[in-house]
Parts: sequence; structure tokens; C-alpha cells
Amino acid sequence: MVTEEDTDLFTRCAYISVYIFLSLFLYILMCGKDFMSVKWMVDEELSAHPNRLFLGLCYPSQFTALPGGGQAVFNFSFHDCHIRPASVSQITYQAELTYRPHARPQPPVQSYSVACVVERGTDVWIPLFLQPAYGKIQANSNLNFHMGLLNEDLSGPAESNTFAVGSFIPIWASVEQQFHQPLLLLLEECVASTSLALMPGAPVYPIITNMGCLVDGKGRGSRFLPRHQTYAILLYLQAFEFAAGKDIYIHCKLMAWDPAALDFGKKACNYNNQSESWEMLDDPSRNSLCSCCDSNCVYRTKRGAASESQGLVQNAVLGPLVITTSEASLPAIS
Repeated sequence: MVTEEDTDLFTRCAYISVYIFLSLFLYILMCGKDFMSVKWMVDEELSAHPNRLFLGLCYPSQFTALPGGGQAVFNFSFHDCHIRPASVSQITYQAELTYRPHARPQPPVQSYSVACVVERGTDVWIPLFLQPAYGKIQANSNLNFHMGLLNEDLSGPAESNTFAVGSFIPIWASVEQQFHQPLLLLLEECVASTSLALMPGAPVYPIITNMGCLVDGKGRGSRFLPRHQTYAILLYLQAFEFAAGKDIYIHCKLMAWDPAALDFGKKACNYNNQSESWEMLDDPSRNSLCSCCDSNCVYRTKRGAASESQGLVQNAVLGPLVITTSEASLPAIS
């Protein structure tokens, strides 16, 4: 039943499309400007395991036991829980309500799609990774890759290429989906160099090595931020002292891959300095794929070579950047 409070919410958000899906179990979806709220009525069997109920990757914000069942409430921003934008002129934020009695990668026993459609105004900034014309990497490839810098609050393009040691450099990259199957963008390798073209023996600063391991995050604040789309990735790089005051170029190897086919050679791994362990960006239940980050990650080289010939791998260079020696007062990300 929709309460008076719910009605007020609908009135305030009248310009936003609202989808309500009904199945054997009742769930009500309310869409705000930048959030979704879901009330899911579940039967007695599911209410016995509320910690196995999910919206995307998130547990319920609140769960109430009721006679014969229960009510799970999810209140989350569109940027949480792996809620996925799916278009540009309209944003369709999609997520799955699931009951998972078994941990991933086992499939859910029950799954229901929910979606909020937000109409874009002409004054709404479109994230750069959704703008095909910005920062395109020119190369002989079957896919179009993009790479660029964002400003401090990630709300638009960077206004400067100069950063103080200890401050953060938001680097985004994306690949255009076009008519391909869903793609997951990965940063396989990244190094910093003072030259536009990497030369044998030239000094470099390793950032990402071992096929997706963000080694610059060990003892520092560098990390991959949570994804908004599978086809884009955001690296929050803490400025380092390497070649301070000189022009620096970030050389990266980008890979577009099947989101369901991650392995030791296809991954994105953050280092958790608190637990001193590696964590999988896209699926924490598969952190074991990052266990090789401190040794040697191996994969089938034949398959990797084939992917390059099919245009699924692309080398990119971002720069020049200048890092100054006056340290910023910004704290490291925990």
C-alpha cells in the first residue's frame, strides 16, 4: 500500500518516470532525481534469510519481520549498489532484486528487474565517459576507447594538468559499447614516464602491473573507484614524486572483456592497506583472483594474443601532466 509519504515523493518527482513491477511477491519502486527506493514484501522462506536479499550488490537498508513474511527496504543513490545507467539522452538506471541463498558466483534463486528512467535536462552535465567525442584514442581498432582527466569532484573535465604531490588525479577510461555484447573495461598495465613514447631502459613509475593489480595503492591512497558502468573505469591516482616538475605521461594498456569471464589475467584489483590484502573491484566474492598480485599472474597467452588482433586491447597515453613538490594537504583514501 502506498502511504501519504510515498504519494508526496511521487508528487515531488513527477518529472521522472516510475516503474512498478509486480510478481508473486509485491515490491514497490519509487524513483527520485538521484536515488531509488524499493520496498520488497517477501514470504516466510525468504524473510528467514534477510542477509541474502540484495538490490544490485547492496543489502537492505532496513528489514522488518511481519506475520507470514517480511519487508525489505532499499534506499540507495543511483551511484551505489552497481545500479547501472544504460543510455545518454535518457538515463535508465537498472538493478536486480535478488535472493541469493548461496554466495557468488552461484546464480540467484529469484531475480526481478527494477528500473528508473530519468529525463536529462539540457543543463545537465553528461559524464565524460558517456561522451563519445571527448578524449578518443585514435588507433587501428575495432573498438573506440577513451581516456581523460576529471576535476576534483568528478563533475567535469579537469581544468589543469598540474597536481601537487599527495593530491589525487582522477583518470577515467571507457570503451564504446556499440553493437558488441556487454563489455567490461580493464586497465591491464599503467606506468608513468617522462617520454611520450616508451623507450627500452627508460625509467618508469609502475602504477598498475601484473594484469590489473594497482600496485601504487600499497601504502598509498591510489585506488579504483566503484564503477557506474561496466564499460568505464575510474582510477583515483595519488600524485607521486617521480620526475616532479617535469612533463609526465601515463601509458596504459586498456582491455575490453566479457564481464562474466574474469580470471587471473582479466581483473581489477585494489590493495586494502588496513587489512593488507588485495580486493576485487567488480566482485569481492572473487578476491582470490587478486591473490597473485604479489607474485606472478598468468593466463592463456594464446587467447590474449587473439583478443589484441580483434581490437579488444588498446595502448593509450595520457599527458602531459606536471606534479609539483609542494605537498597537498589532502588525506589518503582509506
